[in-house]
Amino acid sequence: MAFQVSPGVQVNEIDASGVVPAVSTSIGGFVGSFNWGPVEEIRTVGSETELASIFGTPDSYTYKYFLTAASFLKYGNALKVVRAASGHLNATDGTAKLVKNDGHYESLSHDGTFIAKHPGILGNAIDVQICPANATAWSAFTHAGSYDAAPGTSASAAVGGHTNDELHIAIIDRTGAWTGTAGTVLETFQFVSQASDSKKPDGTSNYYKDVINTSSRYVYWTGHQSALTDAGESFASQSSATAYATGTSVLTSVMAAGVDDNAPTAGEINIAFDLLADAETVDVNLLFAYPDANGAKTIADKLITICNARKDCMAFVSPPIEDSVGISTPAATVKAWVDGLASTSYASADSGAVYVYDKYNDAYRWLGASGLCAGLCANTDNVADAWFSPAGTTRGQLFGVAKLAYNPKKADRDMLYKARVNPLVSFPGQGTMLFGDKTLLSKPSAFDRINVRRLFIVIEKAISTAAKGQLFEFNDEFTRAQFRNLLEPFLRDVKGRRGVTDFRVVCDTTNNTGQVIDANRFVADIFIKPSRSINFISLNFIATRTGVDFSEIAGS
Repeated sequence: MAFQVSPGVQVNEIDASGVVPAVSTSIGGFVGSFNWGPVEEIRTVGSETELASIFGTPDSYTYKYFLTAASFLKYGNALKVVRAASGHLNATDGTAKLVKNDGHYESLSHDGTFIAKHPGILGNAIDVQICPANATAWSAFTHAGSYDAAPGTSASAAVGGHTNDELHIAIIDRTGAWTGTAGTVLETFQFVSQASDSKKPDGTSNYYKDVINTSSRYVYWTGHQSALTDAGESFASQSSATAYATGTSVLTSVMAAGVDDNAPTAGEINIAFDLLADAETVDVNLLFAYPDANGAKTIADKLITICNARKDCMAFVSPPIEDSVGISTPAATVKAWVDGLASTSYASADSGAVYVYDKYNDAYRWLGASGLCAGLCANTDNVADAWFSPAGTTRGQLFGVAKLAYNPKKADRDMLYKARVNPLVSFPGQGTMLFGDKTLLSKPSAFDRINVRRLFIVIEKAISTAAKGQLFEFNDEFTRAQFRNLLEPFLRDVKGRRGVTDFRVVCDTTNNTGQVIDANRFVADIFIKPSRSINFISLNFIATRTGVDFSEIAGS
C-alpha cells in the first residue's frame, strides 16, 4: 500500500481465505473411429446415449471403438472423445472432400450448395430441400405440414420495402439410414432469409447460411442455388422495393460421394491423441484406447509417452486381442507384450480381452479391457477417493462382461503380477473383476501401485494450482507461513480421508536460503507417507490343546 502524506485513515483488505482447490480426477480420454461426428476435435460426452448421438451407432467396423468408449461410460460420466482422421470424405452435391470440423470448414473453399456436416457414408442418405417464397413451390412442397405458414417477406426485409426473401429448409433422411424410415424429416428451418444482413427479433442472424451452419447437425452451406440469384445480397446493397428471386420450384440438393474409412492406422490414432497431450489446455485424467494390432505396441507407447509428459493422468493399456483370444499360452504371450512396455508409474496394463454384447448389431465382440479399467478408477473416485485401489471385489467389478478370453489361475497370476500385469479374473459366485493394482513401474517403490500414483496426481495437481497464487509475491516469512497455512488443512483432510498416514510441509529458511531467494525461487518440501493397499493376506489358523490359555501363546 502507498504511504500516506497527511493524517487520515486508510482501509485495506488482505485476502487470507485462499484454499487448495478441488481438482478433477475422473475425466477419461479416448480416440477412435466412428460413423459420424467431428474429426480431430475434442467432444465431451456423459453417457452412451450421448456418444451415439454425436458419433453415430456402431457397425461391424466401428464397434471396437464405440464399445470401448461405452465401457468407460458404464462407470464414469465425463469422457473426452476424438474421432481420428482417416480416408473418409463428406457427402456433398459438389466435389467430395474431407471437412473435419467447424474450424476446418471455415478454412476451405467450397462448391455445390451443401455438404454433410461430418464425413462418412451416412451423409449420402441426406437431402436438403428449400422452399422459396413462391406459391407454386409452396403447393409442391411435400413437407409443408412441418411449417407454420408459407414463406414470404421477413420483418427485416419489410422495413426497406423488400419482399420474398424468406425460405423454408428441410433436412431429409432420404433412404432411412438415420431413422429407419425413408423420407423422414430430420430438421426444419423456417422463415430464414436470403439476405446476408437479415436479423431475428433477438438480434441474431436470420441469414439462411448462418442459421444452417450454426444450427444444423447434418449439413454445412457451401453455395446458393442457381434460382436464388439475389441470395447473399444484403438489404443495404439492394435498391428499394426489390423482390428477391425465388424460382418456381422446390430446390433440392442430393448428398452423395461420402466415403467411410473406419480402419485408421496407428499413426492416425496417435495424431488424434496429440489433441489430448497438453496439460495446460486439456483437463483429462484417464487415457485409454482400443488395443494395438497383433505384435504392435505403437498406440500403447503413445499413451505412455503422453502421460509421462503430462504427469497428471494415467494411461490404461490392453494387450492386442490376439494375445489372449484363442491361443494356448495366453499368459506367456501377454507377459511378452508387456515386457516390451516402458517402466512407468503413469500407466497400467491388464491381462487380456473381454467378451461383451453389442446391442446395436446383436452380436458378441472381443474388446480390450482398458476402457473398463479406466472406468473402475472413475467409479472409485465416485464411491471413495482417487487414492483407493480400483481392484478387488468391492470396487473392481467389471460390468457387462460375458466372459474373459482366459481366466488366469494362481500360477499364471503370480507370473503376470511379477511382470507388471493386473489379472482380470472370474471367481464363482463373486463375479468378474480386476484383481491387481500395479502400475508399469518395474522397480520396487510406493509408486508401483495405482492408488499411490493417483494420490500423488491429486495432491500435486491441487497444490501446484494453489501455488500459482504465490508467484510474484515476496519470498519472506509472511509468504512462506501463508503457503504452509494453505497446504496443511488440505493435507489434513486427505489424511482424514485415509489417503496418507502422515505428512509434513517444510517451507522456511532451511530450504529458502539467501541463494534461493536471490535466484527468485520459492521452495516447499512436502513429505508424504502414502497409504498402501493390501495385496497379500496371511491367515494363520492355530489348533491348541483344550487346557491351553490363549494368553500364554498369543499375548493380549
